[in-house]
Parts: sequence; C-alpha cells; structure tokens
Amino acid sequence: MLEKARHHENRCMQDSFKYAKERWDKSHKPPDFKIGDLILVSTLNFNKIKGPKKLKDSFAGPFVIKELHGPNAVQLELTGELMNKHPTFPASLIKPYSPSDKELFPLRNTPFGRRGGKENCESS
Repeated sequence: MLEKARHHENRCMQDSFKYAKERWDKSHKPPDFKIGDLILVSTLNFNKIKGPKKLKDSFAGPFVIKELHGPNAVQLELTGELMNKHPTFPASLIKPYSPSDKELFPLRNTPFGRRGGKENCESS
C-alpha cells in the first residue's frame, strides 16, 4: 500500500514538472545574440553613474558583443563610464539595440557613447 502511494506521488510530481516545463518553454525563448551585435545594457545595478537616479537612462550603450559565454552570458567591448565594469553580463540584463529612424525622430541623438557628451557639441 505504501509503495503504491509513493509510485502515485512520483507520477504526479513528474506530471507536474512536465506541465511546468511546457508552460515555461511556451512563453520563453533563448536569446539569439551573435558576436558583433549591438546591444544595450541595463543600468539597474550601476550605482556609480553620476547624476540623479530619476534622470538616469535605464539602458546604456549600444555596445558590441565581443564574445559569447554559453547561451546566457555575453562579453562586451565597454566604452565611456562603463570601462571600469566587468565586461561580462547575463542575458537578462541586455537587450538588442535598434537605431532610431532619422526621418521620424530628427532631433533624437543616439551616439555610440554617452548621450550629450563632448562628441555631440558643435564646435564654433
């Protein structure tokens, strides 16, 4: 009787794990980053970036992927204020970069480094 109950318990657990895996796989796909892609990095855990937190960008970049570390981590070529950070980031903190359309947003300026830096100023 006890063995029959354990067998039933194991079968129910396996069914539960299978169902949970199917639901997870249905709504999640692995990231498809390649070396050389441009990506943005979340600034959620960066506490040394200057300025008020309210005005900080939620993502920094774009940065170039230098190396892939398995399916869930990437190594980046960091520039600007982030050069002192460790260059490897998990896939949960990055997202693909898509440049702005100059015709739709003519005043939007998204350089390769910091926004509003010296490289954006016009010299007179």
